[in-house]
Amino acid sequence: MRFIDIKTDGGTMKGKITFYCDALGVTRQGFYWYLKNRNAPRKYEGIAEKMREIVAEDECNDTYGRCRMHQALKLKYPDEDIPSERTVYRIMEETGLGHRPNHKPNGITKADRNARKSEDLLKRNFTAGKPLEKCITDITEIPAKDGKLYVSAVFDCYDLGVLGLAMADNMKADLCVSTIENAHKAFPSIRGAIVHSDRGSQYTSVLYREELRRCGIVQSMNSDGGRCHDNARCEAMWARMKEELLYGRYNTKQMSIEELKTLIWRYFIVYWNTRRICSSNGGLPPMLKRKQYYESLGQAA
Repeated sequence: MRFIDIKTDGGTMKGKITFYCDALGVTRQGFYWYLKNRNAPRKYEGIAEKMREIVAEDECNDTYGRCRMHQALKLKYPDEDIPSERTVYRIMEETGLGHRPNHKPNGITKADRNARKSEDLLKRNFTAGKPLEKCITDITEIPAKDGKLYVSAVFDCYDLGVLGLAMADNMKADLCVSTIENAHKAFPSIRGAIVHSDRGSQYTSVLYREELRRCGIVQSMNSDGGRCHDNARCEAMWARMKEELLYGRYNTKQMSIEELKTLIWRYFIVYWNTRRICSSNGGLPPMLKRKQYYESLGQAA
């Protein structure tokens, strides 16, 4: 319709309207309806503006798909009439709001086949009925201009909140020990929880197991054979972080390790835990879901 509008000078060149309508397979009535309504405000312009505001709130929000965008709208504007998820998707397509494709993650920890193993207590069941019941942990690496940054985290299966975070320029057992120590400091009630990992040598080390015993944490590991699916939830967390924060946004090989540490810490502790819409939480950020759980029990979070 816009093409016909331009070619007929806004419909003033009457003799050409029929020609262009026939050529493009549209009706004259449809074209005149377009002329009448072309300057009218779009029906969902208000919703589109709200979406732009959500995207502008944080640099990682531009990775929201239709599901998380719909949940974000409902969370931020609970008293307003939000259209269906399908309509939200159509508005996102029209306004150019979207997200980048996924990148395939690669595992980096190597199994120590001679070390004593622990039983797989999760059996690929990464759901939990309450906080600090079941957790998962893993390491990922990010290349930098002055080496590699290794990031280790403990995620709670209940709400996917980050309980402990540690970073270093190496992936020795001390990194995993620091992660557990930080999680225990931030959430002392983690005592008694299950923490699941792969069978990397860091997790079979004496240092790591001593720290688990000190914190009263029960160890769980992938089943014999090192199947990646046994800790798939943690791998998915790393993939999501890299897609949302790094890919297409930062060239980490031009950044220092210290710069990356600040970036990663802010993403997980400030953004992921408190602001990021999480579909598996019903559209709630991890710490908000946790808060609601404790409020439902009449307890302080």
